[in-house]
Amino acid sequence: MFICSKIPELKKIQSLFLIVLVLSFSQCAKKGRPSGGPKDEDAPLFVTADPPYESINFNKDEINIYFDEYIKLKDINKQLIISPPLNPNNPSLISPQGSPSKYINIKILDTLLANSTYIFDFGNSVQDNNESNTLERFKYVFSTGKYIDSLTLEGNVKNSFKSENIENIKLLLYRLDSSYTDSAIYKRKPDYVTSTLDSSNYKFSNLRKGNYLLVALKDLRSDYIFNPKTDEIGFLKDTISLPRDSIVGSVVSIFKEELPYIFKRGKELRKGQLIFGYEGKTSNLKIETLSSVPDDFQTIIFPEKGKDTLNLWHSPIEKDSLIFKVSNNNSSIDTVIVKLRKKKIDSLEIKKLTSGVLDYNDTLFFATNNPIVKLDISKINFVDADSTSIPFSPFISKKESKFGFIFEKKFKTSYNLNLYPNALTDIFKTSNDTIKYRFRTRSLEDYGEIVLVIQNPKMTPTIIQLIETNDKTVAQEITSSSETISFKYLTPKKYKIRIIYDTNNNGKWDSGSYLQKQQPEPVEYFSEIQEVRANWLLNEVIKITLNR
Repeated sequence: MFICSKIPELKKIQSLFLIVLVLSFSQCAKKGRPSGGPKDEDAPLFVTADPPYESINFNKDEINIYFDEYIKLKDINKQLIISPPLNPNNPSLISPQGSPSKYINIKILDTLLANSTYIFDFGNSVQDNNESNTLERFKYVFSTGKYIDSLTLEGNVKNSFKSENIENIKLLLYRLDSSYTDSAIYKRKPDYVTSTLDSSNYKFSNLRKGNYLLVALKDLRSDYIFNPKTDEIGFLKDTISLPRDSIVGSVVSIFKEELPYIFKRGKELRKGQLIFGYEGKTSNLKIETLSSVPDDFQTIIFPEKGKDTLNLWHSPIEKDSLIFKVSNNNSSIDTVIVKLRKKKIDSLEIKKLTSGVLDYNDTLFFATNNPIVKLDISKINFVDADSTSIPFSPFISKKESKFGFIFEKKFKTSYNLNLYPNALTDIFKTSNDTIKYRFRTRSLEDYGEIVLVIQNPKMTPTIIQLIETNDKTVAQEITSSSETISFKYLTPKKYKIRIIYDTNNNGKWDSGSYLQKQQPEPVEYFSEIQEVRANWLLNEVIKITLNR
């Protein structure tokens, strides 16, 4: 009885023990959880280096740089700038890459210049391992001579024509000594380099006293050598004398040079269509057929938009090849033989260039893969929503493979355009199937307007352009006087105003030339973005400040 009477009591004790045990583990588990303290927002700190920072009489081939926490190197190949630049065939070895470490190891494989101050500019590549906090523009400096050079030079870079912000531009300094020539930028590395990285500002440090040429380079190959075919360039025309000169606030304008004309080749793209490639500046570029061809043989030539290419379509002909003469302003003449191997002519394709809404300032255009040579107006029906005939004038573009319609637009109106079979005939004598196109126009209240009061007391030739935020030109006016300009029927969106100082008065913007020491024509942007709203009028005053 005694034993039996104790069993319930024992069960109670065991249950109580289990509860205490579970609670104990629960409390232990809670104690083991992270407390979720404040986030680490501090960048890693440089602690020491071997050899020390700003060492003189440097003669080592290995450097160790220590930090207060584990770091990683991000995009080191893009971020690291070594000035003066080292031989790319003997690049320094930087570690760690891909794993965290409390130090950076540098192995120098190139021979260093005597009596020179070197900078290893890590840009924004040094980050802590956990939170990626960046140690901005970290530099390690040493000198192979008896002292550290200490002069600085800083300024700003911009695109000479576009409004876009430019980043990662290389800035180059060439010492103007007895060995310098204007061809140096094409052949050898500069004496000092730096980079704008993620802003348009640059700063050289640890420079030596002397006279310099400053060049900015959008260097696609990252070799510090100017390649006019691929790179954009900017330069300061005046010599920089250090320590006398300070160019803080000076702006270097980056531009793409116009290359001299060179013909490249001609080839058959598809049956009846040839392409002729070239590069550089053209003036009255012509292609003439030298082969013996029938009297009704026809060619149509259009430049390819955005490329140095001419497209030539020709009438069908049974030949193995055609011979052409390509001339540029009659000063450069090339004879080209193009082999004809393609067998099939492409059928006519027509593409609508306008969506279902035709804006008041736009022209109703259609693009074609093959150039149109004939429009039959009797096979075209153009009516409004009430089936009332719309007077129209069709035309074939002389600049592109497209055709369009001129008609008197009415606001808030729907239209139907029907192109029946054989309304269009291309150079290959193929025609269209039936095309039905419906579109409408907006109401007058859907548009806005910008009125610009131009104050131009010096009568400076100026091109005023209205552009979208992506730099696409919407409209422009050319003026050389004080007058009022109106941009009407604008779709609601944000616009910018670009002011081109047309110094040679040729009605277009002209780029620069390094060898001719010619800067691109000045371009400014009106300080405020114009936000056009429906049924709204904006007024602005533009002051032309550049003297003719």
